[in-house]
Amino acid sequence: MSIDYSRIRKKTFQERLHLDKYLCEIAQNHPSHWFLENPASQNIYLYLTKYVKTISESHFNKKFNDMRILDWGCGKGHVTWLMQKLGANPISCDVRVQEDDSSFGQETPIIDKTGILIDPLEHKYKLPYEDDSFDVVLSFGVLEHVPDDLNSLREINRILTSNGLFFCFFLPYFLSWTQRLAHLKGNYYHDRLYRKSLIYKLMKECDFKIPDLWHRQIFPKNTVKYPKYHTFEKIDQFMTTFTFMKYLATNIEFVACKG
Repeated sequence: MSIDYSRIRKKTFQERLHLDKYLCEIAQNHPSHWFLENPASQNIYLYLTKYVKTISESHFNKKFNDMRILDWGCGKGHVTWLMQKLGANPISCDVRVQEDDSSFGQETPIIDKTGILIDPLEHKYKLPYEDDSFDVVLSFGVLEHVPDDLNSLREINRILTSNGLFFCFFLPYFLSWTQRLAHLKGNYYHDRLYRKSLIYKLMKECDFKIPDLWHRQIFPKNTVKYPKYHTFEKIDQFMTTFTFMKYLATNIEFVACKG
């Protein structure tokens, strides 16, 4: 039976999910985690992780807790935590550097308090895992930061099982108005931006197929608190689906299948 990835995504993205109180509490006590206290921002992680579960269970036709999942570049650990809340048992890894976007270079209260174990990555793209080790690999704002995206993708393909899935979220879009504004202000945290043609080229070179790709987020979510964040999210998704505004969206995202 064929899977309608786009239909599942649209339905999952519009679910009204309850905020994770533990993440809200952590964020209130740790300024570096403030974005998780903002309902509009945390809501994104809630529906993206729910999407991973829904798509993965449909794709593999098995329970989420039976899958081997890698949270690649897990950072603060909030994605691993949310995946655990959904019943998964992910492996978490991050590059071993003293930088504030690595698990090893910043405060990590979620990781520390929940006992999440982090596999250190010592190479700029090679991963310390056997071939065909994982059913699912996650990139929550990671691919755009690695020094060699092509070889990183080849490594991800190598460690995925046959028909395995790679979820890539928060990939900065080359026409994004928010990215351009950040660059004008001298903020080059995202110095490498992506377009649809480049994504398809990279995926083809790394033996991936893309069953679903989309634009996401017109309204800023990390820096702005909306009184009715679900309503703003609904409007945002309408604009990035049915209007030309999608070409100014912050992110372009996709799910890819090995082989």
